[in-house]
Amino acid sequence: MASSPCGNSNFDSGLEIKTRSVEQTLIPLVSQITTLINHKDKPKKSEGTQAAVHRVGQAVSVAVGRFVTVGEAIATENQELKDEMGQACFEARRAGDTIAQLTDVGPALPSRSDGPVTVFSDRTGMVKAARLLLSSVTKVLVLADRIVIKQIITSRNKVLVTLDHLERVSTFQEFVQIFSQFGNEMVEFAHLTGDRQNDLKDEKKKARMAAARAVLEKCTMMLLTASKTCLRHPDCESARINKDAVFRRMRCALEQVIEIVTEARSCGENKMLPASIYNAINNFKSSVECLRENLNSPSPQSIGSQLEALVERTEDFTDSAYTSHEQRQAILGLCQLARQEAQQLVQAWAEAVLFPSHVSLAQQSVQAKEATEDMEVAILKTCQSASELRRELHKVAVVRAADLLKVHGEQLPLRALKAAGAEGNLEAVAEYSRTLTEQKEQLVETCRLLCHVSGTEPLEITCIHAEETFHVIGPQIVSAAQTLALHPSSKIAKENLEVFCEAWESQLCDMALLLREINDVFEGRRGDKRSYVSLPRTGKHTANMKTAKAVKLDAEEQTSMAKQGLELRLLSSDVDAEVEKWEEQEHDVVRQSQSLASMAHNMYLFTRGEGLLKTTVDLFHQAEVLSEEGLQLCSSLRTFSTQLVEEEEKSVVMTEMEKMLPLCQQLQTGARSPVQGKTATFQKVDSSIQTTRGILTVVLSILSICHKLTRKYKSERSSLGSLQDWRERQDASTPVKEEETLNKDSNGFGVKSLEQHIVGLNLLESK
Repeated sequence: MASSPCGNSNFDSGLEIKTRSVEQTLIPLVSQITTLINHKDKPKKSEGTQAAVHRVGQAVSVAVGRFVTVGEAIATENQELKDEMGQACFEARRAGDTIAQLTDVGPALPSRSDGPVTVFSDRTGMVKAARLLLSSVTKVLVLADRIVIKQIITSRNKVLVTLDHLERVSTFQEFVQIFSQFGNEMVEFAHLTGDRQNDLKDEKKKARMAAARAVLEKCTMMLLTASKTCLRHPDCESARINKDAVFRRMRCALEQVIEIVTEARSCGENKMLPASIYNAINNFKSSVECLRENLNSPSPQSIGSQLEALVERTEDFTDSAYTSHEQRQAILGLCQLARQEAQQLVQAWAEAVLFPSHVSLAQQSVQAKEATEDMEVAILKTCQSASELRRELHKVAVVRAADLLKVHGEQLPLRALKAAGAEGNLEAVAEYSRTLTEQKEQLVETCRLLCHVSGTEPLEITCIHAEETFHVIGPQIVSAAQTLALHPSSKIAKENLEVFCEAWESQLCDMALLLREINDVFEGRRGDKRSYVSLPRTGKHTANMKTAKAVKLDAEEQTSMAKQGLELRLLSSDVDAEVEKWEEQEHDVVRQSQSLASMAHNMYLFTRGEGLLKTTVDLFHQAEVLSEEGLQLCSSLRTFSTQLVEEEEKSVVMTEMEKMLPLCQQLQTGARSPVQGKTATFQKVDSSIQTTRGILTVVLSILSICHKLTRKYKSERSSLGSLQDWRERQDASTPVKEEETLNKDSNGFGVKSLEQHIVGLNLLESK
């Protein structure tokens, strides 16, 4: 928009667009106004062109009228913004009316032979009206966005008040009553912040919001069990410590959300992103490469300082007690190599810049050419040494993280703590607590190393969140285990320890996904995967849901679904990883598997109160679409099996298809079956998630088997005939593919209609 002819100081006066929804609302308006202003650039217009411009002008006026009506209604409901909103709406309406008048040519376009015909002649007036319109409409949108922020703040304040009440309750009856209210308020807050997170343009803010919301999600269940344990055992010091830590963490997360939406500058924000080695190496290489353009900027001395600061940061790796001797030596050796190459660069720079005064011009020209070549070699070698250092550091951090996840996957200290606590063995609890604390320190340090090599600021934020989570949950598990050891017959103390152990396990799963994303960035795969938005439009799929009530999961239900949702996320990531092994990314099996994984990921986001699936009806729609895609995959497998030669191979593929078919039918039947009541709806959600999980498990097996077979047939061309014959057999299945495509189109999954449906859904949700 900044490059449009409408941009001016009025339009840009402090109105920064921070959300995608505001940006997407303005784009069509900018396009239409640009069309009107560019009209005058060509002196001669046909009557058809003039009529088109006239229609655009009138359409802008009508659209602005409707827009202003909504803005005025918002102003009426929000008195504190009434004057500002009213003025912005007045200016927008006036600008819209001006554009309508300037493009109004009457009932018929006049035909004159004495000169070119134009729709409007006052170009200055049109530009002025366009600027006023853009400025005022943007202001209305930004003011409306402030109301959304106010809603989030109000929701947070309600949660804080109820949180204070919960912390002070003294009876179970009072606690149950207030926690029910707290759960409803947390669900409202979760959806408001989830929508805001999805709408933010700044990826760093989005990552910080996701981290804060993850804390609130996990702490809600912890708060429930920790508070109940404290009520049951009011004199237990470890139970009180456990509860206080949860309340403290929830308040910090709530404040962080408000800092993000209001853009408040907290005192700790500057420490939020410590300087990472990845960025330091990138900046160092950029400085080195800048010498090609200008030998004096930056100076070689500043490059040397940059390198020393970079090397100093590698001490997080080399000083670690968990870094092996071989790894330490490799890092130190690469640091020394980088210093040597940088020194060679300084010498090459000196020779390129400084020439003896007594040397002739011809000799200077020859020496300058040689110096330039030496300089280029030195630049390449210096950058190469920095890249090798980054590669080694990445390998050290990633290998350590993978090894730790493998060791901690067995959960031995957690199991031992649970057993010792249940036996009331305080000495054993103390011993296993030391083991868990040591593991916590290893994980915290590993997260710090991963932050150094993560590659993007959002991933750095996620690493910091993981580090803080392990740092906090470790002691909470210890205090929960101590409480159980003091009260080994207490069911609620046992349940409390289970909840904190599950939070630890959940964070380990999140760390595994984080590790995969860091590898994707390092290997350049990030952003290559195709997104698959699969909400069905109204029509076929909604016909079976007319009587269904659209509801959202409450806090307790979201907590119950969290583990299943996480398993869906892991499975969908595993499918993506399996898909990446295929050379033929357009293969039907690959394409349909990707679609299934993406839809399953949408369902996972629903369990967190995020993403495009807002209500249970949306989820059931998604489940039905997923089942149909699964049935299409079964059809593709049947076609694939006909291309195989050996009966045993056909049998293996058909066996997997036979596993898939009943699961898809079960999901489809369940999604279409009507239910009434909150309990029945939740059970249907639970069943849909579980069946989807089963489908993805089979999809993983299918991808692995089919990939092996396709590779085998490519390598054994002699046993199958020529490669051309193999392709002809694949081509023979094309009519089936076309038929499937036609069927899919008839189901209404066209991109345009899909986008319209999503826009409509978002509008309804915002209302």
